[in-house]
Amino acid sequence: MMTTGMALARAQVDSMDRAWPTGRRMKIVNVLPLETIANDSWVLSADPQTGAGIVALDAIIDGQRVPVMRRTPPDALPTRKVSLYSSFTLAPYSNRIRAARFTFSGREYNLRPNTPEGTAQHGDVRSRRWPVINSGAALTGSLDSREFADANYPFAYTVGIEYRLYGPDVMTALELRNVGDKPMPAGGGFHPYFARSFGAACDATLQFHAEGVYFTGPDLMPTAGMQSIPTSLSFSDGRSIGFDHFDHAYGGWDGHATLSWPGSPYRLTMTANPVFSHLVVFTAPDGSIAIEPVSHATDAINLHERGVTGTGFTVLQPGETLRGEIRYRFERS
Repeated sequence: MMTTGMALARAQVDSMDRAWPTGRRMKIVNVLPLETIANDSWVLSADPQTGAGIVALDAIIDGQRVPVMRRTPPDALPTRKVSLYSSFTLAPYSNRIRAARFTFSGREYNLRPNTPEGTAQHGDVRSRRWPVINSGAALTGSLDSREFADANYPFAYTVGIEYRLYGPDVMTALELRNVGDKPMPAGGGFHPYFARSFGAACDATLQFHAEGVYFTGPDLMPTAGMQSIPTSLSFSDGRSIGFDHFDHAYGGWDGHATLSWPGSPYRLTMTANPVFSHLVVFTAPDGSIAIEPVSHATDAINLHERGVTGTGFTVLQPGETLRGEIRYRFERS
């Protein structure tokens, strides 16, 4: 017998109208082959052609698929606009590297800039094609940097990703391995975007605890190490997002965050293991909010070179692996 979640996933083929709690309907058209897993609580779809990025993560409520992560616009799939996806993977580093260059072990390395500001941003795996295996309960993918002549990182590595459904939980895992013959600065994370409104409930509230925040200059780069969090940037007691703009990296994150929607009985909890010591909060222009578990601060490698500590900067020796896991749970408050 086909479960509710499996039936809804099966219905995703080609196109369909999906109902939201408000009664509004949205046409979704699949123009490229996606990989989908589902159970009675969740439906998750990913795109192997573009970094195995998440295209949709929906909770199943009263037989309806309800977007928890923002939906990927259909026209973003054929054009591979991964920045518009529901979530994408950050590896072998996260966020930005100043001027797309860094010094490590006494040697200077130059990367290809991929932003208008001339920085290197979000790693080098999010737009590449990943072989993905769908076991029904999980999607697993892997990538080897040595297979790409245009790899934009001067160290050899493999990276694996896993999306798995455990009843009411969604687990996402990232594994980065140094397969070269020299030490490698390494890090990563995930860049998920969440809906700031849920049905008729708006003005999402976010709560998490961290030890400090990084202040940035006009180039969006940290000007120093982690600083004390002012009240205006604190989420320890929970605060509505409102019309405030956030683009901040927090350090010393305790691995727990909650997103709720006043007026709705539901909340999303995020739990990460200690590898993800930092959290980035970004209010996107489309009205969604990115809550990004990452292993290190923005430009951590250059901050480390300047003697700044506490940034999450990590070096993998040949053969060593960095692995981090995150779990999401969507439930009634």
